[in-house]
Amino acid sequence: MKWVLGFYTTLVYLFMYLPIAVIILFSFSQSEILSLPISGWTFNWYHEALQDDRLKAGLANSLKIAFTATALASILGTLGALAVQRYPFFGRTAFRATVILPILLPGIITGVAMLSFFATIGLPLGLMTVIIGHTTFGFPIVFNTVASRLARLPKNLEEAAADLGANPRQTFQKVLFPSMRSAIIAGALLAFTLSFDEIIVTLFLTGQQNTLPTEIWARLRFGMTPEINATVTMILILSCALVIFSQRFSKE
Repeated sequence: MKWVLGFYTTLVYLFMYLPIAVIILFSFSQSEILSLPISGWTFNWYHEALQDDRLKAGLANSLKIAFTATALASILGTLGALAVQRYPFFGRTAFRATVILPILLPGIITGVAMLSFFATIGLPLGLMTVIIGHTTFGFPIVFNTVASRLARLPKNLEEAAADLGANPRQTFQKVLFPSMRSAIIAGALLAFTLSFDEIIVTLFLTGQQNTLPTEIWARLRFGMTPEINATVTMILILSCALVIFSQRFSKE
């Protein structure tokens, strides 16, 4: 029985990660034709990808969007978590349920809905609309992470600070914020990773300015190249690093 479970686990891991391993392997292939056996090894495709003007423009747009959307999501998510966990108000349960809805809905529904809304109010598509779209699904990620941390934080700490003469601002600076800082960072890193890699909502809202994922998607219609493999490998390394850091902060 043990070997059956081991064999099944191996098959699952191969199914999940073999395509990624193939992309990484071909990114070092000397040949422009993606086929086996590999005739030689090179880092040239990484150099080509880093020198490509359209990829660099897409990377710059992706970073602008991800940093701005993450900052907005972190502020809104933290404030929302504080409101839900520390202040009773009418409709709190319903508010919490609707907050997480954007990450449960399919991206195509979010994209179509926001496209229709922006068209209705006359807001032209561009980086701003993409930032708004990415903030909507980054907000619940930060909210959930911070709210979970606050739920485990005893309220008597704040009461003790008040008894010692601290005002609400000092209580937040000296007690609350240090306790939830790592949760905010963990949520922000996850939100940044999702925003940087996101493509479905971006396709509906981006207008004429491509991000790095949409630029790669546009090129894939003409076939896979080693340059794209190198770009995807670099994105993969960045995403894995951010997720690992996020997990580390969430455990603190």
